[in-house]
Amino acid sequence: MDHQKMLEDFKERFKISLIITVPILILSPMIQGFLAYNLEFRGSQYLLFLLSTVIFFYGGWPFLSGLKDELSDKQPGMMTLIALAISVAYFYSSAVVFGLEGRFFFWELATLIVIMLLGHWIEMRSVMGASQALKELAKLMPDQAHKIIEGEVKEVKIKKLKKGDQVLVKPGEKIPADGLIYEGNSYIDESMLTGESEPVERGEDEEVIGGSVNGDSSIKIRIEKAGDESYLSQVIEMVKESQAAKSKTQNFADRAALWLTLIAITAGTLTFGSWFYITRDLAFAIERMATVMVITCPHALGLAIPLVVAVSTTLSAKNGLLIRNRTAFENARKIDTVLFDKTGTLTEGKFGVEAVETFTGEYNEEDVLQKAASLEQESEHPIAKGIVKKAETDKVELMKVDDFEIIKGKGVIGKIDGRDFKAVSPGFLKENKIEVPQSALKAGPFTEVFILEAGNLVGMIRLADQIRKSSYEAVQTLKDRGIKVKMLTGDNQKTAEYVSNELGLTDYFAEVLPDEKQKKVTELQAEGAFVAMTGDGVNDAPALAKADIGIAIGSGTDVAAETADIILVESDPLDVLKLIEFGSLTYKKMIQNLFWATGYNAFAIPLAAGVLASFGIMISPAVGAVLMSMSTVIVAINAKLLKF
Repeated sequence: MDHQKMLEDFKERFKISLIITVPILILSPMIQGFLAYNLEFRGSQYLLFLLSTVIFFYGGWPFLSGLKDELSDKQPGMMTLIALAISVAYFYSSAVVFGLEGRFFFWELATLIVIMLLGHWIEMRSVMGASQALKELAKLMPDQAHKIIEGEVKEVKIKKLKKGDQVLVKPGEKIPADGLIYEGNSYIDESMLTGESEPVERGEDEEVIGGSVNGDSSIKIRIEKAGDESYLSQVIEMVKESQAAKSKTQNFADRAALWLTLIAITAGTLTFGSWFYITRDLAFAIERMATVMVITCPHALGLAIPLVVAVSTTLSAKNGLLIRNRTAFENARKIDTVLFDKTGTLTEGKFGVEAVETFTGEYNEEDVLQKAASLEQESEHPIAKGIVKKAETDKVELMKVDDFEIIKGKGVIGKIDGRDFKAVSPGFLKENKIEVPQSALKAGPFTEVFILEAGNLVGMIRLADQIRKSSYEAVQTLKDRGIKVKMLTGDNQKTAEYVSNELGLTDYFAEVLPDEKQKKVTELQAEGAFVAMTGDGVNDAPALAKADIGIAIGSGTDVAAETADIILVESDPLDVLKLIEFGSLTYKKMIQNLFWATGYNAFAIPLAAGVLASFGIMISPAVGAVLMSMSTVIVAINAKLLKF
């Protein structure tokens, strides 16, 4: 059952169970005694039994089926505790209806089920839906491909492609499967898959990856891997395996419930055995046991954690954190190693102009930028967009370009005011033996575009993927807290080294593919590190799923967001600090609520068991009910006191 259906199911069961609970409360002898009224008629106890049966099997079904699942997995938790309590209350009270001496627990059964349903509904509504990562990954592939059959191009579904098929990929289209180019060359945008920030040139006999985006030229490829063998399918499988492993992690409330379950069974068994041995009164021994076991499962426990989750989820969202995995959020306080992706995470993922230089007295820096941006305004290349954006920011007026032409893989040319201009790569200068001034050469992950007029070098624009301003503070503050900060990137060694040195990272790993990122996370975890992975792209998805806590940058891909446990809405690395700090505050509040929800058991259970019976002190179900109500009110107020 998917998340939305589960949410609707809990909501429906809660509403119907709440309606049924009203007549159960009215007909319950204990409630009548509380409120000093009497409503008894022939068959009233059978009506009470009938209504309670409906609420036990209908409202309690999620917990009864959850009991089966938890015991099958050998991981008893919250469902086991609730199912145990409602089963004891129902079967004991039913036995009383049909002749066993004792008191009804029907009203406690009904209210316990209603409150637990409410708690689960609040929790599921507060936390975002179950992961859609695999669906988002699948969306990266096109639905159809242009298959070449005997020289003709025909549209086919990509699922029908097989190894050896020939396919035409037009400009701007997604490549339908892994293959080799056998005709044409083009720039391929692989950033969504590999993390490489700059489009890469691919020609004949070179590999292309399914899901990457073709640039400005048509290419023909021969399929090498299709279906489950493709690179993207392998990424999907890695994400699926990591998510399945992570979903088995028990959350805080389940661990608490496990201990309470053991206490309930132990205390109930000892109570029954002791009283039956002392009194030989089976009915009395069963009543004492039932009282102990029902009291051990406090109503407040059903709301103690969900209320904190609801409050913390709301506060987190207001502070730019979207919580998708509650357990991961609780564990944020344990983070000792943070892995950052580079492109789009520590950097903005866009080319920005670092410097503009002029090599002639005829042009100043604004003139050089104007000529370059005018030439590049018709290009869709990321570098061209970076230059044009700089001109727009500096309010430089663009000029009309005539006879515009792209020099494949080298740059662009055109006429401005009747004069020939070129914006070209260093490779073009090398081929044409044009000397570059030493002042223009700078170590680092830079891309240079040179401006020529009539074949003469007049200026240069240096670009780079811009490091986010907040990255500097985020890295330093994390290190000050004793947390190791490392970078995993698919980008080249030169770029990775520059960014690492610039930010002062603990370590970095360059030219890392998605499966290698996941392996690196696994290696660190094997060394005992508690790893948070922060990324924004498809290439980060397996590592995000594998990490103890996966953190997605909000400006990234849907795949990254759906795979992650936490989403940073503002795309700000500094928010990783917010996550750690608020996760710690939330955990402390959960501990407090758990204490208030269960603390009264320390004296309620012994009294309910009758350890002071010889002194005439024995807690009644009514007193137990009052204590449970008080603890419920306390946890609700305490949850509201959570601040960030």
